[in-house]
Amino acid sequence: MQNRAAIAKKKFGQNFLRDEAVLAQIIQSMPDTPHRIAEIGPGLGDLTKYLVDVKSVTAFEVDTDLCKHLEHHFADAIATGALTLRCGDVLEHWKSELLDEPYDLVANLPYYIATNIILKALADPACRNLLVMIQREVAEKFSAAPGERAFGALSVIAQSAGETSIVLHVPPSAFEPAPKVDSAVLLIRKTANRNDTGFEEMLRAAFAQPRKTLYKNLSARCDGKTLAQAFESLELAPTVRPHQLSTSDYHRLYTLLH
Repeated sequence: MQNRAAIAKKKFGQNFLRDEAVLAQIIQSMPDTPHRIAEIGPGLGDLTKYLVDVKSVTAFEVDTDLCKHLEHHFADAIATGALTLRCGDVLEHWKSELLDEPYDLVANLPYYIATNIILKALADPACRNLLVMIQREVAEKFSAAPGERAFGALSVIAQSAGETSIVLHVPPSAFEPAPKVDSAVLLIRKTANRNDTGFEEMLRAAFAQPRKTLYKNLSARCDGKTLAQAFESLELAPTVRPHQLSTSDYHRLYTLLH
């Protein structure tokens, strides 16, 4: 094929991971489970070639040109069943469950849809773990601890579903073409499914204006008396900021408000 920069299509947010050391570290960081792997955006197959050596893989690729390349390059793996390739938009395949069996999501995600993909995986009961390369800033939002600047609604949602951590920071030079941002590999070991829309609506209100107090943000959607009683029950000061509560605090607050 042509050089990677020439192949990459901006509309699909393609940055091909070429650093073999980073690829090896991703494989080493995979959860030790018997589950099938779902890979979204395999691209040229740089990660896929390692994945099919250790587990059965179902890969979703939206780029028809890359699908043809993958079909040719991985013909043997496809023939043996080690790799199942699905060409098309993964979001069109994805209903409530991406696969009809338990799976771990392992992927170098296109950054423009990474947050949406992660949120869908957290809600998918078939998805058991996520190990995904995403923009570093977004990874920090999912993994931030209470009190940290990046702590927000995404942090609470992810940490309500399981244990989150950043296992690797990756520079732009690991990709071709190089993205304009730093990247990180995010690991989420799921212990529950994201499925409470009411809770997430409260979180969106809570973090709508992070510089304002939590009480001020929530007062726009909650009855004042109920909100005041909830704050008193949890011994929360009216001046507390949204990022100062823990994930468990938000769950207790939601219970009191509903």
